[in-house]
Amino acid sequence: MEVKLDKNYPLDVDPGRAWAILSDLKAVAGCMPGAELTEQLSDTSYKGGVKVKVGPAVAQFGGQVDVLEKDDAARKMVLRGKGADKGGSTASMDLAATIDADPANPAASVLHGDAAVIVNGKFAQFGGRMMVQVSDMILAQFVENFRQAAAALPAPEGQGTAAGATADTTASTGSAPAASSAPPVPKEINGLAIAWALIKNWWRGLFGKT
Repeated sequence: MEVKLDKNYPLDVDPGRAWAILSDLKAVAGCMPGAELTEQLSDTSYKGGVKVKVGPAVAQFGGQVDVLEKDDAARKMVLRGKGADKGGSTASMDLAATIDADPANPAASVLHGDAAVIVNGKFAQFGGRMMVQVSDMILAQFVENFRQAAAALPAPEGQGTAAGATADTTASTGSAPAASSAPPVPKEINGLAIAWALIKNWWRGLFGKT
């Protein structure tokens, strides 16, 4: 089963700090609840896993993430991830993510993600609609962690000036703040919240309620 996602997330941080997080795969993994990079295979390939906990039950996916493209000028990253759990379910994802400037506000930006996710095994039985709902909830957690991590980086010089006077330091200098200073973020996917939301959506669909 394949699910396609095309999302825009406004961020209240400038493009330079947002790109500093997006361009660092370790920082990106740190923003994804339950995700962890465990081994660096090369400059562009990593082994890792994602853990989902619902009450006492824990599901663990192990796999690999590859950086297919990194364009500092366009602030674009293209990633491919694939993994499997012990139950035989497999998943893969091709993701193109970019940081776009906000023309009306130099201190803000937009995170755009275009992804194709393929799921096989028991998780595919949930159906495309439910998988989109789950993905939306997980992405919402990820974006909030991403925003917090980017906002914790040092602000570009001059960002405290009046609106319209701030320059995009990444565009002018070609550099971005180091992502290593970003604080740790929650590491666990909120499985109970996701499960409850899915149950409510199923209940509404069963009885035709909105």
